Amino acid sequence: MAKIAYILLCHKDPTAVIRQAERLTAVGDYMAIHFDASANKQDFQEIKKALASNPNVTLVRKRVRCGWGEWSLVQATLNALAAALAAFPRATHFYMLSGDCMAIKSAEYTHRFLDNDDADFIESNDFFESNWIRTGWKEERLIYRHWFNERTQKKRFYAMFEAQKKLGLTRDIPADLQIKIGSQWWCLRRRTIESLMNFIAKRRDVKRFFATTWIPDETFFQTLVSHLVPQDEIRARTLTFLMFTDYGMPVTFYNDHYDLLLSQDYLFARKISSEAHDLTRRLGLLYAAEGVQFQISNEGRNLFDFLTGRGRIGRRFATRFWETESTLGRERELLIVICKKWHVAKRVLERIRQVTNVPAIEYLFNEEDTPLPDLGGIQSSLEKRTRHRRALMRMLFDYFETDRLIVCMDPSNLDLLNDFASDRSTTRMLEIECQFSDDYLTGHAMRVGLAGDQTSDDTLDRLLPTIRNDMVHESDAIRDADFHNMSRLRETATEDQNAEAIGSFLSISRDKATEITRTDHLFAD
Repeated sequence: MAKIAYILLCHKDPTAVIRQAERLTAVGDYMAIHFDASANKQDFQEIKKALASNPNVTLVRKRVRCGWGEWSLVQATLNALAAALAAFPRATHFYMLSGDCMAIKSAEYTHRFLDNDDADFIESNDFFESNWIRTGWKEERLIYRHWFNERTQKKRFYAMFEAQKKLGLTRDIPADLQIKIGSQWWCLRRRTIESLMNFIAKRRDVKRFFATTWIPDETFFQTLVSHLVPQDEIRARTLTFLMFTDYGMPVTFYNDHYDLLLSQDYLFARKISSEAHDLTRRLGLLYAAEGVQFQISNEGRNLFDFLTGRGRIGRRFATRFWETESTLGRERELLIVICKKWHVAKRVLERIRQVTNVPAIEYLFNEEDTPLPDLGGIQSSLEKRTRHRRALMRMLFDYFETDRLIVCMDPSNLDLLNDFASDRSTTRMLEIECQFSDDYLTGHAMRVGLAGDQTSDDTLDRLLPTIRNDMVHESDAIRDADFHNMSRLRETATEDQNAEAIGSFLSISRDKATEITRTDHLFAD
């Protein structure tokens, strides 16, 4: 059975450290604590005194002063690992934690999870090929030497970098290593840790190399584990649930996140607010609990993106300067069908094609696989289509050799609707208003990743009103835009009313419009 030695690096809040150590060792697991050498000495003494009688806790004697982005964080981890290896010979796994982490599964579940998969859990993305580093330095982290802390010695840090760059003082990466990068929150097996410690004892050149790289805690363990362990024994993921805002700051969890955290496919979560006393209490009791069943839905990140995104109303992509004065053409007519239920819009679109023979394209700005002709690559991705929407639409008019074209759009595409409505061409819109049952909203939440098969009824009860209100908000925003040439096809309207709306939208006779509205199961889910 798995027995975990938790590796805890901390520098403050001795009370929280003591409680965390007591909780995680109460069921037979272990903990090695490295308390920052630059932290308050009295805090360290408080921890030492409180945990002195706990045989499952060891305090790292060889403490170092840690700084963000420095080798010192790796060295502190290595010191803690050495202490844990010596103190806990029965430990099968070593799990990296911070003082802001808490278990979101029981020890019973955690041990069973590790027993069922004999592997190392560590993010290990290719340093150069992956998009893990989104902004800032990349190879500069490695090929130049970094002796100073970027946050506390900024002038020296950048002065040394510029001097090396000017003089061309770059260095080679150790030839036998493929540099990997990922989160520092990993869980490794004992034999992996032992192999790693033996490797760096023999390969001092590797340790020297990483000791002067920048932010080595994101590359050192990730690279060496991939070098030492067969790839089929590595799960390139972390078992600690953490999210970041658009500004690169960690998302903090509060009291009302308890159910969400338990439903994620992770063992721990970071960061738990120091003010979330009820969350801390409930998670603290959870680790020692027995017989707890967890419904894993894993929708946390999608929910976060959805809920934070609701507050951002604006244009996702600015118009390029060379497109500012572009137009689809004064003589052209763009017909836009707007509907949240895509299957309903596609059904209407297919019937319009049959009755009018006007070229029609489905959700080209929402679905990557919408059938489109080869237009030289501009159609290859949703991002390109959206960024160059007017150019794309001009090319589609030319391709079909027509002055009338119908497209489908989601109500959330308000920026696109505004852009096309402001064009010199004639733009007509048809909004299809549908009824949204709870069953439909549940299915929608699952399709877009806001919920899963295991999402609890309680979570859905809280989520569905938010989704419904979001859809209402999108429709209201379209109404507030007060577009010209706007028609509405309503599920609750009569056949005559809908025929009038279709006729106005397509500029066709009443008979042809009625032929479209009489389509069987037009609004069916």
